[in-house]
Amino acid sequence: MTPVKLIVKFNLVLFLVFAVAFVLAGWFTHALLQRNARAEIQENARIMIEGARAVRAYTTTQIKPLLQTQMTYSFLPQSVAAYSANEYFKELHKKFPEYSYKEATLNPTNPGDRATDWESDIVRNFRQYPDRTEMVDERNTPTGRALYIAMPLKITNPACLDCHDTPDRAPRTVIEQYGSANGFGWKLNDIVAAQIITAPMQLPIKRANNAFTAFMLSLAAIFIVLIAAINAMLIFLIIRPVNRLSSMASEVSLGNLDVPEFQTSGKDEIATLAKSFGRMRKSLVEALKLLEN
Repeated sequence: MTPVKLIVKFNLVLFLVFAVAFVLAGWFTHALLQRNARAEIQENARIMIEGARAVRAYTTTQIKPLLQTQMTYSFLPQSVAAYSANEYFKELHKKFPEYSYKEATLNPTNPGDRATDWESDIVRNFRQYPDRTEMVDERNTPTGRALYIAMPLKITNPACLDCHDTPDRAPRTVIEQYGSANGFGWKLNDIVAAQIITAPMQLPIKRANNAFTAFMLSLAAIFIVLIAAINAMLIFLIIRPVNRLSSMASEVSLGNLDVPEFQTSGKDEIATLAKSFGRMRKSLVEALKLLEN
């Protein structure tokens, strides 16, 4: 039976360690990159939705009072917070077409704001859990997997009820614009809608996957170079000197005492072994000479 060489045993152990380390590093890195990609999507969506909230607040507190008089003669959508928020997002949409924004409302004045089935579920969830300030989830869309962030819209400003309490209280121009069938019956502190930002996951996830592939290829290249370097060091510093010492020991054991000394430098274990072997050979030669005399 051919004995298994030391370098083969060493490489088997080394490859086993490499395989375990490679799998663990891959699992951890993939999870980290995917988590970071989702965090990036959420952060971008939060910035956009907070921007829409800021525009709403600005419109309600500064623009609407300035247009109050003109509203008695003609309806001006610029005085409506939801309109301003949607116009703000339309400008953003030109640069970021993958993102979408909607103020999904169960009973909207503008039919275009009416919530779809899945959006209605979000609004009802906020109503069921009024302390919840945010909802983050994923859903399938025609363009792929998407992440959405939703925040509740609660009636906290009594001025909003001027247009949404009853048709009798609403400005005449609002009734002329939208009619009296929808958008009424709202109460103070009611959650009537949800701001929903939908963000695509395809591009950030693709970037994360590309980074993961590049990292794993780099890690594999590093391990290959490391294994090659360790093998070279093992061959030149250990295996070759040990093989030479083994051949010399075999020659001496067969009675050939003229074997030249093993020349080595340094103070490592191989050098110490070589010096010990040299002393043993000299002692053996002297002992044989004494026996011959």
